[in-house]
Amino acid sequence: MSPSERAGRAGKATLLGGILVVDDEANIRRVMKGFLEAEGYTVLLAKDVPEARKALAAGPALVITDLKMPGGDGLSFLKEVRRARPATPVLLMTAFGTIPTAVEAIRLGAHDFLTKPLDFKELRRVIKLALAASSAEDKEWVMDPQEGPHPLIGKSPPMQEVYRLIAKAGPSDATVLVLGETGTGKELVAAALHRASKRAAKAFIKVHCGAIPEDLLEAELFGHEKGAFTGAIREKPGRFELADGGTLFLDEVGEMSPTMQVKLLRVLQSGEFDRVGGTGTLKTDVRVVAATHQDLKKAVAEKRFREDLYYRLCVVPVVLPPLRERREDIPEFVAFFLKKLAAKNGRSVPTVEPAALDALQAARWEGNVRQLENLLERLIVLLDGDVIRKKDLP
Repeated sequence: MSPSERAGRAGKATLLGGILVVDDEANIRRVMKGFLEAEGYTVLLAKDVPEARKALAAGPALVITDLKMPGGDGLSFLKEVRRARPATPVLLMTAFGTIPTAVEAIRLGAHDFLTKPLDFKELRRVIKLALAASSAEDKEWVMDPQEGPHPLIGKSPPMQEVYRLIAKAGPSDATVLVLGETGTGKELVAAALHRASKRAAKAFIKVHCGAIPEDLLEAELFGHEKGAFTGAIREKPGRFELADGGTLFLDEVGEMSPTMQVKLLRVLQSGEFDRVGGTGTLKTDVRVVAATHQDLKKAVAEKRFREDLYYRLCVVPVVLPPLRERREDIPEFVAFFLKKLAAKNGRSVPTVEPAALDALQAARWEGNVRQLENLLERLIVLLDGDVIRKKDLP
């Protein structure tokens, strides 16, 4: 499936969850409702933070909130959404947008930052990107955004090697390439590298390269000037600019087109880039962590990925083992997820009979840790009693 098809599919999926719009101005709520419904979305409205909290119970697929509102502010509400619904993307909008505010919003977990008066072509684009990113096939999980991504779990020898590499490479500015199957936790390694670095107090910004259509990825990474393309009614900083001084995580970097690979190589080599439609060269000080589930060496041999870019990215490779190669870690994962998922679903923490735990350790887990998490949540929701038995497993 192409990135643009994934983006379109993500947009249609929101018909079930709806989009929550939070703004204290009735006219803006009315206009937003009309626009979004014309786009095919179900719309929920809230005039202040207390109403927005209640609307979260409906499980919106996306939240669009003003920065300044009665009963709270957009950044505080963003934190609440990230705690209550970590998988739900949030777009912040304000009439007084500045780059420092945008950096703070994205650091706290906002997907993007919009300036009023809204450009509805830009809004349409950003919504599709946000929904595509939230439903991307290789999206990593986040269990407790109040404490950051959940800790890397496991004491197996393969994980001890991962911890050793994080401890050694984290404090440096070296580019790191995280390799591993879907669902192994590549984003968690990137976040751990950021926390271990001297850039920890700065922004940690994530871009899922495979979820963004090719014709939009350049503007997303490098920003654009006013008038650069149809709908670009104002200049907008890109992710490299917003991440200045911090860390930029490029997930699924193997999905980049040859043209984008050349542009990425330039900024990695020199720290310089151009906004789309710009005439001046900008500089950025960014530590890049990239990740992919692809075999990039094979892609290089097949001329699908640039060899010089591969070596620029793979200064320090970190290989995450699949769950089937670290079965001794499964009991620790089970205990962690049962506690978290029981709290999320308002249930008591069940115990696991030994035969069921043995069966969990023996399974293949083609979907890795994410598959294990999804299974445990299903068990908690459907379980009768407070003991998970082997017969409860599919």
